[in-house]
Formats: sequence, C-alpha cells, structure tokens
Amino acid sequence: MVICGQLTLETAMPTIALVADDRNVLTSVSIALKAEGYRVAAYTDGASALNDFRTEPPDLAILDIKMPRMDGMETLRLLRAKSDMPVIFLTSKAEVIDEVFALKMGADDFFRKPFSQHLLVERVKAVLRRASLKDGTFPM
Repeated sequence: MVICGQLTLETAMPTIALVADDRNVLTSVSIALKAEGYRVAAYTDGASALNDFRTEPPDLAILDIKMPRMDGMETLRLLRAKSDMPVIFLTSKAEVIDEVFALKMGADDFFRKPFSQHLLVERVKAVLRRASLKDGTFPM
C-alpha cells in the first residue's frame, strides 16, 4: 500500500513467517519479533505455511524441523523449488549433520533450542539485511 508516494508502516516492515508446532515457541518468538516492529504470520505445520505463501509470501521464514503433516526439511525443499526466500531453522535437533543438511538444502541460518530470543532477532535482522542487499533494496 502506497499513500502519496510514501511507504506506510505496514509495507515498510518485513513479514516473518514462523512455522513451528510448539505453541510456546510460536508465542514467545512472535512477541519478540513484534516488539522489533516485524509483522508475524504463525503456522503450526509446513503444509499450511506453504499454502499461504502462494498468496502472501513473507520476507523470511523461520522453520522448525520436527512438525506434523510436513516437516521443516520438506517445507524447505518445496519452497526452494519456487523461491529464494530467506529461511532460518529453529530446532531442537542437535546433530551437526542436521545443520549441514539444512544449509546444503538452502537454509540461510540454523539456530538450536534452547535459544536466546535476542540473538534470534539479531540473526533475523542479519539475514534480512543480506537478502535486501542481494535484491538491490536497502533496509530502512
């Protein structure tokens, strides 16, 4: 939405898709991201998220790996077939091989639970900054 040639706050703030089946994570991370001014779309599984991404793609997705219906790895695989949207994994999976596999599949970052919400927010900012430089736009 553009009004009189100026960006509104609604269009200026990136939207973060948060995809996890843990309600505590959805709530706490949503609060932390909203406190930084981001819009948050929360989903409890990858299939629902991908369905909505077709009509309302977010600027970045944070995915859990272990979820019902469609896990995070499958979600990323299907997402990468059509998009280069930045993706951060937030997961309890602690094996290095999971991180290596996620990064090879196209994840931009990998974050393990338990986690610092402040550090997660800073990583979101960093990934969005890199993505905006890549597409020629500059964050405000």
